[in-house]
Amino acid sequence: MKFDQYYISADIKKNLAKLGFKRPTDIQFKSIPSILDGEDVLAIAQTGTGKTAAFAIPVIDKIHRFKSSKRSYGIKCIVMVPTRELAVQIGEVFKSIAKHTRVKVFTLYGGVEQDRQIAKLQDGIDVLIATPGRMFDLINQQEIHLDGVSTLVLDEADHMLDLGFIEDIRYIKKMLKRRHQTLFFSATINDEIKKLAYSQVKSEAIRIQVSPQDRVSKNITHFVMHVEMDDKRFFLERFLQDHPEGKVIVFVRTKVRAERVVKALGRVDIDAMSIHGDKDQSERSDVMQAFRTGEGARVLVATDVSARGIDVPNIAYVINYDLPEKVENYVHRIGRTGRGENKGEAVSFCSSEEKDLLHEIQDFIAKPINVIGVGKEEYTEVTTGSRDLQALVAEHDAWLNKGKGKKKK
Repeated sequence: MKFDQYYISADIKKNLAKLGFKRPTDIQFKSIPSILDGEDVLAIAQTGTGKTAAFAIPVIDKIHRFKSSKRSYGIKCIVMVPTRELAVQIGEVFKSIAKHTRVKVFTLYGGVEQDRQIAKLQDGIDVLIATPGRMFDLINQQEIHLDGVSTLVLDEADHMLDLGFIEDIRYIKKMLKRRHQTLFFSATINDEIKKLAYSQVKSEAIRIQVSPQDRVSKNITHFVMHVEMDDKRFFLERFLQDHPEGKVIVFVRTKVRAERVVKALGRVDIDAMSIHGDKDQSERSDVMQAFRTGEGARVLVATDVSARGIDVPNIAYVINYDLPEKVENYVHRIGRTGRGENKGEAVSFCSSEEKDLLHEIQDFIAKPINVIGVGKEEYTEVTTGSRDLQALVAEHDAWLNKGKGKKKK
């Protein structure tokens, strides 16, 4: 089924066509009809599967049909998200799909002056995409009114739970006095998430789970290399030299390490940008915009603030410079590549101190991660700057393909 066969606004269909959306992904195909019908939905799907459009398309269509002009008479939908970056990303998706419709979208987050935000709210909006902190500040100041809200979307609910937003979610539910639809979207599921989800949606809610048996997208090829902590910079440098084309995200554990890695790359004439929680919102927005458009460096060094929901086109490679301390973040990190129909590669550097983390990650994804073996001589050559790391990857790929060929016989 194609989008032009859906019973949605012609303007939305035109926008989807311009965005290159021809057929719905699995999560979109399963979610959109139920949301249009007013059902509560609990949806679990991998990153990169089109979750945002799965709720944005029907929400925009319902509001557009309800309104007779562009004038807004109060917020109709709230989308709660855990981070500013995700709020901005979702806002862009909503605005692109709502273009030329009667639906007005606004993104609200902290870290910036609130006066302009208040002025925009007073002008009237239909869809509010917000992080909890700033939203509750303005609710308490009586600048946000919830009387007309008919749809509540909780996106990246697992991450909201990790960040301690569970009471905020419960509070906003209590504040919605009128009957409303709840859409609960998450990339991962566990007992805590189930408990939260079932407390927020109706008992008859539609439950959708896409590709639950494999947490990692089939579009992503991912490996691990055993590299000591002090040698990681040499392997990263060589990888980037061997792969001079394409955008790369390098994930590190802390803000301090992010800056150190950027400086280390600079010393070998490799340009890189960083994004982490110590940068103010305008800096983070500028970095993401430069990375997204290709106007800045092609290498972005990031903490887990960017591991979820950031849909930057054509990320070729993800490097886990440090393994994530929360195992589910492994899925979110490498999910920055191989999005949609694109293919991607991810390489993780695992030091001796991180072996327990590696075992936990493999237990979480329920399969071992292929190891790129590095012999003593090869290891020495990389750390002394003479070994071609690309050759190691090529040798490993050749070994894998040889194994596949034997199985077919």
